[in-house]
Amino acid sequence: MRNPITLAAIVMFSALFATACATRPPVPRSAAPAQFVIERDLLGPSTARGEFRAINGTRRPFTAHLNGTWDGAVFTLVEDFEFDDGERDRKTWRLTRTEPGQYTATREDVIGIGRGFQDGNAFRLEYDIRLPSRDGKGLKVRFRDVMVLNAAGAVLNDATVGWNGLRIGSVQLVITRTPAVARAEAPLSNAVLEPAT
Repeated sequence: MRNPITLAAIVMFSALFATACATRPPVPRSAAPAQFVIERDLLGPSTARGEFRAINGTRRPFTAHLNGTWDGAVFTLVEDFEFDDGERDRKTWRLTRTEPGQYTATREDVIGIGRGFQDGNAFRLEYDIRLPSRDGKGLKVRFRDVMVLNAAGAVLNDATVGWNGLRIGSVQLVITRTPAVARAEAPLSNAVLEPAT
């Protein structure tokens, strides 16, 4: 019996697989030359507007109200999500700086310990979570975030969502600071943030 998979089909499947690999997201083209520093640029109140996108076409727009605090060692970021479909959720990040440009990251739904690190002018955050499900056995997926500043001073946050090495979704959001919060007044330690290797 002849194999029904043609060379053209193999090429097509290979192309789809390549484009669906859950690699780290690239730095956004509209990134500014200035370095994004998480404990400075997300300090205090800010508002994010974004959208989750799944490869099946599902989209979930949301607004998130953020509030960041920094004690010189741990950056805490409280996120209050308001999805357009009515769902509400709160998550709290705690990023502990272990050395210049390197952080461990925890959140209520993160499996184990996530990793944050400076990558040139960008900041990257990588972590695993289990998607909610009725039986509590939802898919374990990996988020890979990249955060940068744009020319207007807003924070651009792009992320890929992967499962078993394949990209199954993405997130894009823009975070704007409350006008009264000035970056120049944000307290930072004397440590220099260096690109991670």
